[in-house]
Amino acid sequence: MFSKKESMLAYGLAVCLLVTGVVSYAAFPLKAPEEPLRIMFNVEAGKVLFDHKIHTVEEGYGLSCEDCHHELLDGESDEAQACGECHDPEEGDEEVPKRADAFHQQCAGCHEDYEAGPVEEECTLCHIL
Repeated sequence: MFSKKESMLAYGLAVCLLVTGVVSYAAFPLKAPEEPLRIMFNVEAGKVLFDHKIHTVEEGYGLSCEDCHHELLDGESDEAQACGECHDPEEGDEEVPKRADAFHQQCAGCHEDYEAGPVEEECTLCHIL
């Protein structure tokens, strides 16, 4: 058994280490990635979890930003934006389709072209949650 003095010393040391750890964690947080790693889309047919990282890294599919963030209209920025910036979830037309139609056209079309990943007829492979 430990004496009361030794126990108090051990508890004091534990508290000091805990405080040091918390302060260090708060003072030196991890830098957030510039690109999202995964994106969750909430849609009527069920949530879609899109793994952005696997599509963009060389060890994955190695796609560039322009491969998906595509054909910009005159006067638009050439920087990649979130799909919802242009594609409304509820309304669309032939020039700018609604978000779900744009995803089905862009994503399923690419999967069909390269014979990789789920295609439009396999709904539950994307709409899983």
